[in-house]
Amino acid sequence: MQSSKNQPVMANLFYISRNYKATNSAASKPKTDCERILDKIGFKNLGFKQTTYPSSALGAIISFFGITKGVIRLPRNSTLAIQYPLSKYYKYITTIAGIKKCKIVLIIHDVKYLMGKNKDIAREMKKFSCADVIIVHNDNMKKWFEQQGATAKLIPLYMFDYLDDNSSYTAPELSNNGLFDVVFAGGLGMAKSAFIYKLDALKNNSFHLKLYGSGFIKNDVDPANTIISFEGMFSPDDVAKHIRGSFGLVWNGNSIDECAGHFGQYLLYNNPHKTSLYLLCGLPIIIWDKAAIATVIKERQLGICISSLEELDGKLKNLSNEDYQQMVKNVAEVREQIISGGFLKAAMEKALQELF
Repeated sequence: MQSSKNQPVMANLFYISRNYKATNSAASKPKTDCERILDKIGFKNLGFKQTTYPSSALGAIISFFGITKGVIRLPRNSTLAIQYPLSKYYKYITTIAGIKKCKIVLIIHDVKYLMGKNKDIAREMKKFSCADVIIVHNDNMKKWFEQQGATAKLIPLYMFDYLDDNSSYTAPELSNNGLFDVVFAGGLGMAKSAFIYKLDALKNNSFHLKLYGSGFIKNDVDPANTIISFEGMFSPDDVAKHIRGSFGLVWNGNSIDECAGHFGQYLLYNNPHKTSLYLLCGLPIIIWDKAAIATVIKERQLGICISSLEELDGKLKNLSNEDYQQMVKNVAEVREQIISGGFLKAAMEKALQELF
């Protein structure tokens, strides 16, 4: 009886795809993965097929006509999943969905106010008011939404999935010289990651830092006296094949003592996508202990939480092989959820239960 009762609901789940710029930036990866997972859950795309044209002009045309097709086809009283932010088309989609009395499940990728990109908190909160259910990153973000007076049901995601069609799992290990290879992937410029260029000043003889990403400032590193090596820049779908290491580092900002600045403080609320990349690669995590996602890392014993990067050398020196191997084992279990879309599937299941 249960399945037949739910059948009409499952037949009325929709999303509208658009063009996602194909770049070596990881910005589009969570969104394109999200659509693939929605397909698996039973959502249907009402727009054009997902595209990744790099041209802004062509992409905008495809997105506009695809979204227009989608909102025209959107049935009344159905359920629509929308990924946020969607700056150009958000009001267009939500207005028509409202007219058609559709239920809206909002999947949050970023909150611009929390990123420091938008000073008008009331304006952004108004955008969220159209949603019936909002899938937020974690409990910290959920609490923040509640404090701002959000009326929608709030469901924590806990961690982003990271779909990968061609990754073969290789267990991480110590490098040949006995040092831990700590991986850092992402933007390597001063705006997000100035702390990188201060690491050589630390007392350290237990780890080496391997960088993957764009914006590396070669002239700020002394090649004859550094723990840093730049490994290259790869697309989000290819980078996992190239990453080799013992740990993945989640840290932002200009300070080694804390995650400072807008990008650093955003860690108090968000789930960094690079965490999921590291777990996909089988790497235990090193993370700022005040980061929202540190709660999951600690609870599931997926890595090491530190208040300052100055602690890292001592933490690694005192880490037993048994403890490290246990982390690796725990990571391998979570990895299975990440590569199968398990976190979004679970959150969306709860979201749909709230609606029906």
